Amino acid sequence: MAAPKWDARLADSVPHDSSYYAKSILGGVLACGLTHAAMTPLDVAKCNMQVNPSKYRGLISGIRTIVIEEGAGAVWKGFTPTLLGYSIQGAFKYGLYEVFKDQYSNLAGEENAKKYKGLIWCLGSASAEFFADIALCPLEMVKVKVQTAPAGTFPTAFGPALVKMSAESAETKFPFGSLVPLWSRQIPYTVAKFYFFEKCAQLFYTHVFTRPKETYSKGTQLAITFASGYAAGVICSVVSHPADSLVSQLGKASNKGKSLAQITREVGFVNLATRGLSTRVLMFGTLTGVQWWIYDSFKSAMGLGTTGGK
Repeated sequence: MAAPKWDARLADSVPHDSSYYAKSILGGVLACGLTHAAMTPLDVAKCNMQVNPSKYRGLISGIRTIVIEEGAGAVWKGFTPTLLGYSIQGAFKYGLYEVFKDQYSNLAGEENAKKYKGLIWCLGSASAEFFADIALCPLEMVKVKVQTAPAGTFPTAFGPALVKMSAESAETKFPFGSLVPLWSRQIPYTVAKFYFFEKCAQLFYTHVFTRPKETYSKGTQLAITFASGYAAGVICSVVSHPADSLVSQLGKASNKGKSLAQITREVGFVNLATRGLSTRVLMFGTLTGVQWWIYDSFKSAMGLGTTGGK
């Protein structure tokens, strides 16, 4: 009698059934939506540093300038589209990653899935992010416009801002005008985020915490999750920063109608790669570590265990 065909969905201690994927989706909503929304003040400063570096020279001075000119509440501009957009993105990013990782593993077969585990991490995360960015793009465009428009020139409340973006779609290119640079920013970011997280976790469990993973407490496993996530966040911040700067530049009034190539030539690639980078590293190193911690805390609470291993 032939042995049953290997199935990646059944390879872990917890079967990857529809309930597992649904809980992963909800975990992604919590991980991305809450963390991105909490970082809104840093994001406001970063975006303005990218589009107007002569005025917003640093994180602290940039926030101070915004508060002086627009009031303390201005650092929370774009909170609602950030919360909504990244909650939806997180659902696709984490939920579909679990789905694609299992599907690609099954296509490869048991031997190749283990041999080319890193490639499967990359393909799974890239595929998930492709769809996540389509869902995110309209809300990201509203967020960037709200955060970078000079005071008094554009609505800051979510509803009026959404209406104005839609009404001026010929100029703003709403809702998908930023999709290509968003893909350029988010897909490399997410591939780095998931690959290096999985790789760091693998290194921890192989060389530092060498006993079977399940013998360690949940607290220890979640500490490994956070450390792996923070390291991955620093790396992916650097990888994705030029495209992030382009997304911010597209929201600048003086760049209306310009192509991505033209903006890149005018701003310069070095400037795109370095302006606001230290803030982005601080923001996304912390954010990515906390995201993975929230995601794995939720998974653990649901009885699904934590992500990563040998």
